[in-house]
Amino acid sequence: MRKAIQKNANILAIFAIVCTAIVGIVHTLTKDKIEQQKQQQLLDRLSQVIDPTSYNNEIINDCIIIAPTESSKAQTAYIATYNNSPIAMAITTVAPDGYNGNIDILVGIKTNGIISGVRVLAHKETPGLGDKIELKRHDWILSFTDKKMNDEPDPRWKVAKDGGMFDQFTGATITPRAVVKAVHNTLVYFNKNKDTLFNQPRTCGGI
Repeated sequence: MRKAIQKNANILAIFAIVCTAIVGIVHTLTKDKIEQQKQQQLLDRLSQVIDPTSYNNEIINDCIIIAPTESSKAQTAYIATYNNSPIAMAITTVAPDGYNGNIDILVGIKTNGIISGVRVLAHKETPGLGDKIELKRHDWILSFTDKKMNDEPDPRWKVAKDGGMFDQFTGATITPRAVVKAVHNTLVYFNKNKDTLFNQPRTCGGI
């Protein structure tokens, strides 16, 4: 009996070692491909928030890390330049107050403070309601394009239910409200710090 138990234990141990080895090998073989896919996905999103014909640098490698604050974690800013002159910046940000948690967002802003585009990178919002923040579900996210701040604070930067200029979704106000707030806060930060951001030494590359 004891020998049988020991034999089964040995078999299980060998099986676990083999499985672990296989997983490790697969990870090693696919690591570069996964990184390439991530790079391409990021480039695709960057091209959606900043016109790729407006810059001639490798934007994915021309980036800085924005230090965390009391209310937000560290974010990345990708800088678009044309012949070394700044054209725009795409900043990652997080809306922490989505209906189902964090909403990761990419905000493109021209040097003159005008929004060039906004896209959602990741979220857990309710399908059929909050997921309308995705472009493939709804064109709502395009309503940020060409918007800017006239004042600070600018009372227009709210959903219509709160007296602002952005529509909300039927049955889902929390999600668009969270996105509008996050984009607004990012724009405020950019307007206050753009000179420093564009002149800051590059501190990252790729993902």
